[in-house]
This record gives sequence, structure tokens and C-alpha cells, in this order.
Amino acid sequence: MALYESKTELWDLDINVIQPEGKGPDPATDGNSGTKPFRDVFERYIQPCLAELLGSSLFIFVGCLSVIENTEGTGRLQPALAHGLALGIVIAVLGEISGGHFNPAVSVSVFLIGGLNIILLVPYILAQMCGGMIGAGLAKVISPSMNYAKVSGAAFNTVQADTQIVPATVAEVIMTLFLTMVVCMGAVNGRTRSLLAPLCIGLTVTADILAGGAVSGACMNPARAFGPAVVANYWSYHWIYWVGPMSGALLTASFIRLLLGDEKTRVLLM
Repeated sequence: MALYESKTELWDLDINVIQPEGKGPDPATDGNSGTKPFRDVFERYIQPCLAELLGSSLFIFVGCLSVIENTEGTGRLQPALAHGLALGIVIAVLGEISGGHFNPAVSVSVFLIGGLNIILLVPYILAQMCGGMIGAGLAKVISPSMNYAKVSGAAFNTVQADTQIVPATVAEVIMTLFLTMVVCMGAVNGRTRSLLAPLCIGLTVTADILAGGAVSGACMNPARAFGPAVVANYWSYHWIYWVGPMSGALLTASFIRLLLGDEKTRVLLM
């Protein structure tokens, strides 16, 4: 989700524009000309994945730590604010490099409306999942073992019985639909995107956690569920946090294409 228009770099300009023909050194003898293909590949494919890895690590670290060290009496307020603020900040800082997804459900919804190259979809998701494990691991390292064990390492443990499966799954679908709709319309779609997108996305996460945290844990992000599950080895009802968010992402893409049409939803990211 491109939050800003891409900047044209000096090396992307036509050499005849900045250096008239017949003047200056021969472009063929430019010592940097041989590095341009690698530089293009690095900037187009490797840099965005590294940004997704870094951003996911930082966001999920803060999110997990806010759950592990949640002060008694604050309820869901502390995790809600921490998740929302952290996500808004990493989007604002890294969004111009990768689009600032940090969530497999977001990447899927952006891809489905034409805003992400298919070549980057799987690498993005893998980077986000690895970032989830790194963030959860860092949170474990600095947390007291008693606090860590008390909340299952910040893994999602809200669902404890089969009777909670349907409400939790539906809640995840709806909350992820809300989140990915804000992302796609506020940060991706050319007609509606805004410079306030990072703030709006962070506030949406905060609102979802405050509203639905008691029902499902308000995950909305498979990478946020996967990282702590791996580190804490807690897998009870883990599938809900993949099925729900991914279903919400599919619904978002369907609604946007229905409302705006194919051509109006497309935006060139990479």
C-alpha cells in the first residue's frame, strides 16, 4: 500500500536529459552502469521484503510485550493502544519502502485489488511470519518468566472451548474486514488515499481490540498469531487466526471491486 508517490531517482532519468549527447563521459564507460540491474532488483524486490521483516518484528515485539506486561486494572486498553500506536508508527516510517503491510491478510487484500505484484506476495508473507517469530522471541527474552507463562507468551488464548469457535471466527472476519478496508481505501486506492492513513490504520486496530478483544483476542493478523504460537508452542485454536483474517481480506477485495470496479482500484506500487 503505497502511502506516498514514488520518487524518481537520479539513475532512473534518461541520460540524454541530464547529459546532452556528445558531452561529458560516454555512458557506456560509466563505472556504475554495471551495477544498475542489481540495484534495480535490490530496490524493487529485496528492500521491500527487508522492510516488511523489520516492521513486523518491531510491531509484534511491542504488541507481545504489551500483553505480557499488561498492568492489572487497564484491561484491554494497554494492548489496544500499544498495538495501534506501534503499527501506525512503523507504517509511517517504512511504508514508503514496502507499502507497510506487516500483515499477511493486508498483503492478500492489497494483492487482490491490484496493488501488489504477485511475485512479492509470498515473500511478503514469509517476511511477516519471520518478523512475528523475531518479535515474539525478543519479547520472551526480556520478560519475566512468570508474566510470560501467565499469558501463554502473548499467544491468542481467548478461545478455550468449541462453543467459542463460531463467534471468534466471525469476529475475526469482521474486524479484519474493517482493518483491510481502511488500508485499501485509505492507503492504496488512488481516489481515496490520505496522508493520514497510518493514523487511521492504527486507530482501527485500537478500536477493534477494544471492541472485540474479549470475543477472539482481536488478532486480525496471522503473523501476530503465528510468531508467539511458535515461540511459546501454544497452538490451541490457532487456525481461527488464519481463517478469520484471510476471509476478511477476501471480502474486502470483493467489496472494493464491486464498489469501484477493476480499473479504479488499481495502483502501481512496484
